[in-house]
Amino acid sequence: MKTANPFWKFFCSVQLTIVLLLSLAATSIIGTLIPQNQNPEAYIQAYGAFRYQLLNVLGLLDMYHSWWFQGLMMLLTINIVVCSIDRLQGSWKLIFNRHPIVRPERFSKRADARTLNDKRDVDDLVRVYEPLITHRYRHCQVIRNDDGAVIYGEKGRLSRLGVYIVHLSVICLILGGLVGSFFGFEAFVTIPEGEATDVVRIRNTGALHRLDFQIRCDDFNLTLYKNGAPKEYRSTLTILEGGKPVLQKDIIVNDPLRYRGINIFQSSYGQLPPEQVSRPAAPAPGPADSYTLSFTSKSSGMSYTRSVKVGMPVDIPEGLGQFLLVGYEANAVFRGMAVGAALKGLLTPPGGQAVEVLLPLKFANFDKMRGGAVVISVIGSPEMPGPAAKPAEPRYYTGLQVTRDPGVGLVYFGFVMMIAGCFVTFYLSHQQVCIVLERRQKTSRVILAGVTNRNKLAMQNVIEKIFGTMTKA
Repeated sequence: MKTANPFWKFFCSVQLTIVLLLSLAATSIIGTLIPQNQNPEAYIQAYGAFRYQLLNVLGLLDMYHSWWFQGLMMLLTINIVVCSIDRLQGSWKLIFNRHPIVRPERFSKRADARTLNDKRDVDDLVRVYEPLITHRYRHCQVIRNDDGAVIYGEKGRLSRLGVYIVHLSVICLILGGLVGSFFGFEAFVTIPEGEATDVVRIRNTGALHRLDFQIRCDDFNLTLYKNGAPKEYRSTLTILEGGKPVLQKDIIVNDPLRYRGINIFQSSYGQLPPEQVSRPAAPAPGPADSYTLSFTSKSSGMSYTRSVKVGMPVDIPEGLGQFLLVGYEANAVFRGMAVGAALKGLLTPPGGQAVEVLLPLKFANFDKMRGGAVVISVIGSPEMPGPAAKPAEPRYYTGLQVTRDPGVGLVYFGFVMMIAGCFVTFYLSHQQVCIVLERRQKTSRVILAGVTNRNKLAMQNVIEKIFGTMTKA
């Protein structure tokens, strides 16, 4: 009935499975050739503005989160489910039938059946041979008829479900990835020492996301090799709920802090300007921690002055978007040219993607070269002339990667199921053995044979051992 349904017939097709797998393989190759989730400037520099826009529209810059890739994964999931159900219908009675029908001729006519003649009566042979089968096989039954008797043994029916367990594991892996893609996020945030925030910026889109708790950087420690290269950087983080600390942990690369399904990884770090550290770090920063930026609208010609701090986004007037100050770099380089101390930020236009902005402190009109609807310039910073600051220890900010993947539990379950399914599929088998006893005039004819759905060589060895025991019994 179901196979006559065009929808069912389409999704039950093995050809569809091949097409989907080849499509996923081809797109995955494209995903390795085109770097994923890079900054727009990197793509524009590599491919040009037109090709960047084309690749962005086609979803090839964040391929694994694109609608068409997720659609292929959904089609593959439906295809696997339908194929599994269709094939399980034919195996269901064989696997779960409590009273299987035994056909002696299926065994006695096999070319590899072993035969012997015995002078004992059929009933006597049943009493001798039945314990041999019962010892090896969980299910054993004796069927008597006018011509003699049949001793039937069977085990490993459930091993036929191994392939369906593998199918289920693949479905769990795909669904876990889709759940993480739809309901999870990957974001980043920079937090100066002693400060806290609950706002992170989503990767790629640049959209702001507010967490249900705050992350505070209590301390940052940097260890260097003798040649000056970073050896280890460690952040002491505290999770705050309602202003009260609930969890504290030191994190390093590949050793994240996990809280309420959120993973916080150590990703990067940076040093704050020297004058910004002229006073001890405190959870509540003062005016010296801020920069004064000018935002000039090209359409109206109006300039707006705003005070910004690292990690705290500000809205630009006239609906020109948002600006997030990412950090400070003492010796910035722009297209191979040293520009000195500079601020790094992200500008997110309305409905657009975040653009990285470099603001050298010595060149007020530097951002005019970028283009766009707004020009940003630094008009006040700790490095600009002002009162002399007292020497102080360097103060850093920590760069954190913040992720949430609600589908990771399904993925782990899928891996466990796949290991179990592969073990059942490759190491267990459905074995059936039958001893056919036929009455003759003065003797009884004994026929021994067995069948299995896989590993036939092992089954032949089992038959040889049973037959050797029978000849001695």
